[in-house]
Amino acid sequence: MNTTTQGWLNGFIGVLIFSGSLPATRVAVGDFDPVFLTLARAATPALISCVLLLLFSKAKPAREDLPALMVTSFCVVIGFPLLTAHALQHITSAHSLVFIGLLPLATALFGVLRNQEKPHPAFWIFSLSGSALVVGFALSQDQAVSLIGDSLMIIAILLCGLGYAEGARLSHKLGGWQVISWSLVIALPVIAPLLLWFWPASFSHVQMPAWLGLAYVSLFSMLIGFVFWYRGLMQGGIVSVGQLQLLQPFMGLMLAALLLNETISWAMILVTGAVLLCVRTAKRYS
Repeated sequence: MNTTTQGWLNGFIGVLIFSGSLPATRVAVGDFDPVFLTLARAATPALISCVLLLLFSKAKPAREDLPALMVTSFCVVIGFPLLTAHALQHITSAHSLVFIGLLPLATALFGVLRNQEKPHPAFWIFSLSGSALVVGFALSQDQAVSLIGDSLMIIAILLCGLGYAEGARLSHKLGGWQVISWSLVIALPVIAPLLLWFWPASFSHVQMPAWLGLAYVSLFSMLIGFVFWYRGLMQGGIVSVGQLQLLQPFMGLMLAALLLNETISWAMILVTGAVLLCVRTAKRYS
């Protein structure tokens, strides 16, 4: 298996893991304050990362790597989780799919700006087409609109795209799992005291689904998914592998169908097939 294929496989696994993030966040914010949720979902993997780095990491980031690590940490550890948690108090997880459809474009844009990748002009045609299909499908499923929620999601998508591009660039030097681990560890001195400050007086009102949502976004969305994702972006290219995010909304809906016995419509199957064609063609021109 060549490096590019490995990159796409790792990227696919990362996207599959991320596909459960927004539904899990939606469930968790039903019982948890969004700020506490953001801090808690970062604190647990940060402590795990400390152990992993002590046991398995042979190199520390150089001084010149710190600015990029801080940007990555701010974007994917704090910014995206916090903004989406607040947004999901105003919009449904289904409506959030509208904006997830724009994430591949944001990632590709920052991949070009920050990593000097130069895709063929045809790439942008198929990338835009894929995003339009995802956004159109999401809008057809949920017509709810919230100025606050939508604005927060737009900012979150821009931060996430920047964090993905910066993290992928660092992965060439530090390794995929080391990048997200160091990003979490760097944020820990800020996260820990704030977590204590926002600690709820009681957890008696928190139901099991919210605890499971917190566990998922802490371990899978915040750590395990990034191990595969950053490695995939590093191996296959940010612009190219980033297009796999177009499949994330449909993976989330398929997981819901599998776990919650929800119906998969013919429209979803047809749109998914069209998006797959866009992803495949965009890969050729990336």
